[in-house]
Amino acid sequence: MRLPALLRATHALPSIAVTAFFTATAVAAGLDAARCVLLAAAVLAGQASIGWANDFVDAPRDLAVRRPDKPIAAGEVRRSVVGASAAAALTADVPLSLALGWRPGAAHLVAVGWAWMYDVRLKETFVSWLPFAVSFGLVPVVIATALPGAPLPQATLVAAGACCGVAAHFANTVGDTADDAATGVRGLPQAIGPSASTVVAGGFVAAASVLLLVATDAAALAIAAAAVSGAVALTLPALVRWRQGRHTSFRLVIAAVAVLVAAFVVSGGDRLTS
Repeated sequence: MRLPALLRATHALPSIAVTAFFTATAVAAGLDAARCVLLAAAVLAGQASIGWANDFVDAPRDLAVRRPDKPIAAGEVRRSVVGASAAAALTADVPLSLALGWRPGAAHLVAVGWAWMYDVRLKETFVSWLPFAVSFGLVPVVIATALPGAPLPQATLVAAGACCGVAAHFANTVGDTADDAATGVRGLPQAIGPSASTVVAGGFVAAASVLLLVATDAAALAIAAAAVSGAVALTLPALVRWRQGRHTSFRLVIAAVAVLVAAFVVSGGDRLTS
């Protein structure tokens, strides 16, 4: 077994990105340093478990289409090792999450649970987008309820998180269109096709931008972030015409979400709660 291959199987880019989004927002919201570290550890464990579970479940499909970017299919790590790692990370995530308090802990475990439901079953259905909407929408809930007094977050931020999650889901499928067709994965993005999926992804990025403007009372940085995200939304449909550009769609959406989070952290982190 190669450790780098096992780490790649966690889906390192989105795992690190989600952990960074959580932590930066928590810092801006005023969560103390010790609890920020605990939150980051819980989120990273949850994300690792989700990534490993995804590669474990998808291994037969990845082998069928000989995907060189997947460590199991490439023969760099055994499927049993990835499965055991997923179970261990999920087990570790339970006490880490609950150490934050029962409210944020329960919210985080629900988010992770929905992501596992996607890995195990829902990715093949027309509600493949639902786990992303729920899990990303719970991000501000986890952070807000970890604050003293366990306040609730602004509803607009919950909606913005859900929009970001749905956008990421639709954009992420665009580069895997041929492989998904060959292995019978028929979630909603696959059903409507890559062109429509990029339009949907762009639309949800734009919606998240508008919601951020509302949540921050149109702060200057939020306006700038909305402009950048709007440009990304307009670019996405053009990328689908370029085969190699399809894989860029997901990275652009992640970048757009990062810009939105950064704008909120700098200009409106203290507005997380109602």
